Amino acid sequence: MLRSRRRERVSIWPKLRGRNPRGASGGECRAIPRGPLSIGGHVSDFFQTGVATTLHYLAAHDGERFVRELADPGARPVQLVLPCLLDDFRSPAMETILAQLPGARYLYRTILVLGGAEERDYLDALRRINRASPGLHDVLWLESPRIRKILAELEELGLVLINSGKGRAVWLGLGLANADDRESAIVAHDCDIKTYERTLLDRLAYPVAIPQLGYDYAKGYYARVAGRLYGRVSRLFLTPLLRSLIRLVGPHPFLIFMDSFRYPLSGEFAMQSKLARLVRIPGDWGLEVGMLAEMYRLCAPSGVCDVEVLQGHFDHKHQAPGGPSSSTGLKRMAVEIAQTLFRTLAVESVSLDDGTLRTLRVAYMRLAQDYIRRYADDSIMDGLEYDRHVEGSLVDLFTHALGEAIARFQADPLAAAYLPNWNRVISATPTVLDQLREAVDQDAKEAREKLSRRRRKPRQPA
Repeated sequence: MLRSRRRERVSIWPKLRGRNPRGASGGECRAIPRGPLSIGGHVSDFFQTGVATTLHYLAAHDGERFVRELADPGARPVQLVLPCLLDDFRSPAMETILAQLPGARYLYRTILVLGGAEERDYLDALRRINRASPGLHDVLWLESPRIRKILAELEELGLVLINSGKGRAVWLGLGLANADDRESAIVAHDCDIKTYERTLLDRLAYPVAIPQLGYDYAKGYYARVAGRLYGRVSRLFLTPLLRSLIRLVGPHPFLIFMDSFRYPLSGEFAMQSKLARLVRIPGDWGLEVGMLAEMYRLCAPSGVCDVEVLQGHFDHKHQAPGGPSSSTGLKRMAVEIAQTLFRTLAVESVSLDDGTLRTLRVAYMRLAQDYIRRYADDSIMDGLEYDRHVEGSLVDLFTHALGEAIARFQADPLAAAYLPNWNRVISATPTVLDQLREAVDQDAKEAREKLSRRRRKPRQPA
């Protein structure tokens, strides 16, 4: 808890170097804290956003302290799950991530879930993760005949499994992490982060791994700024959609919970391993929203936190917008996010009748257009690039996507695709986690033998 400190009133125009704390209004300038919270001339933001605790980046990151405390025997062991497509694995971003992992000496196990790969790619991935990971390491190869056999057997039992996508990769990674009965903190993050620092991993793991904090789930956030504002789906779609729903259906606790997160669509999270057996994960672009919906269902708000994991420049791969008739890109993302939201509200017994949904589309469009001015002013203030036409076109695209999501929801409210939680899978096949562990181990054993034979094979004379 921040200690109380002497505060003074200052004139906002000539003297204020940081930003006015959120909530200040009119001509009044709120007291600005001085001293330890000032970093590089910038006053840190310590505002608590909503019902979930916000853990801010208030001081310079002490990496050695984090490593020491996370490696302490009293802390929960940390497992890292990296869902990764082959293109991302071959990218410079993955090189940066692998170069940072050796410093995370507290890692108990690293699980790379590799998709879209042939056998030679799998062999290369196993070799590289072996060199990078400071602890145990696994590569779960999605195209492995052994993994496919396990999934086929589960589908024969009537369990609906998605054929592909990040959701299934995360789901399998959580399953493999739970194959070890040891209680742990499971961390997962994207593999396309071009500006990756180990700080992200340290700060994401800490609230869940350190028992004194006692969080069940931590969501990572950061500023999506790199010469211009990014985070387009969060800024121009999800946030105005949530706030339009609050206006229409009232301050439902789920909507207030969702609106508590600074960047709800970030792919970075940590959770206790026991929780990983209980969550149902969407297999589409609704993954992040669906995961937060599961945390709302399973956890008390006091057990969930939103943690700032990086400061400054953050950059990763950006999705193309896609056109109104497109089934890819940001438009598809918006459709599937809205479907997941509607389904969760229906589960919470919120009635979404035709009139409400028609009004929602208009209310969303108006609010999103209002936000364009806010982001334009924000960009002008900080000297960032900003194209009102491009942002307006995105709002038009998202309005169209919202209409499509409404039509799909009305046609079939249960259409959002969720993977079963691992407790249900274990109930259907009690040995499934052992089978998953054995499949990964056997694939790795065969791979090591092949790599060993390649090293011993003499080169042919030129």
